[in-house]
Amino acid sequence: MKRENEGILFLTRGAGDRPAWNISGKGFCQVKLANFCTVKKFKIKAGGHKIPVLVLRPLEPVKDVPGVMWIHGGGYMTGMKEMVLVSRAADLVRRFGAVVVSPGYTRSVHKPYPAAVNDCYEVLRWMKSQSGELGFRDDQIMVGGESAGGGLCAAVCMMARDREEVRVAFQMPLYPMLDSNDTESSRDNHGKVWDTKRNHFGWRLYLRDNPDGEVGPYASPSRQTDYHGLPPCYTFVGNGEPFYSETVLYVEKLKAAGVEASVDVFPSDVHAFDVWMPGSEIAKQAVESFCGKFAYAKEHYFAPQENVRERGHLNDPERTGNGGSILD
Repeated sequence: MKRENEGILFLTRGAGDRPAWNISGKGFCQVKLANFCTVKKFKIKAGGHKIPVLVLRPLEPVKDVPGVMWIHGGGYMTGMKEMVLVSRAADLVRRFGAVVVSPGYTRSVHKPYPAAVNDCYEVLRWMKSQSGELGFRDDQIMVGGESAGGGLCAAVCMMARDREEVRVAFQMPLYPMLDSNDTESSRDNHGKVWDTKRNHFGWRLYLRDNPDGEVGPYASPSRQTDYHGLPPCYTFVGNGEPFYSETVLYVEKLKAAGVEASVDVFPSDVHAFDVWMPGSEIAKQAVESFCGKFAYAKEHYFAPQENVRERGHLNDPERTGNGGSILD
């Protein structure tokens, strides 16, 4: 079975305008969703292998919109790029006409760190080179993700700042997996969906080739010591879930370095409560807050790609089939 086809995920959604859906890794996927976007598959040649990517665009193209790389969660070890279809990123396409790119990065069940973050960074570089073709502003390249995808979001933003090849305008690491060490909230946590036992296993698998003394901020973003020059940030998190402490601390450190950053905290011990409890009042509040912050970012945060370093030309993406929609 091909790597990008692995994983099985079934959920049923029916709250408001969010459609019922299911994704099955066997036989690729079956998706039922509202007709608010087109979804196309690409493969990017980078680092001796090909990174599968989904690109979501509104049915009616909108001018002057951001391009958002949205990174799926799964503890660095599971999940798949198709999860973007029911993530907060779908709201960005539906409400704002944003172009969303979802990378099928190498998960830790196949290769440990740094495979995942390297894949995501290469997709970020590809986005910069393809902004005109994909239809978004190259001065509004943004990055977001949930859980481990939020951790990769933070790591990619750090990498982009340090390498000076791509400028990121805004970051949205939702309830991110940032700290490979126990925190006050991740230690002895028995919350729903994700807990201490799962967290320990996920980090061990991801960092199995990296002794603790050699773990840097691209692997565990909480190890960062210099937050200056990172993109403005918004996130939200539940106060009873494992990643509460590291999420709040990340925002505090950004603010201390002069970076605009904010976090909304909701009363919940359910990790990714906006996904698993979409009809709940706190999920609705979180969605509205997230969209409000994105609307502000769309009008106020820009990062022109001027005077950036160039590291060779990325090969043009190899489209899967004729580059058509994955939706029947």
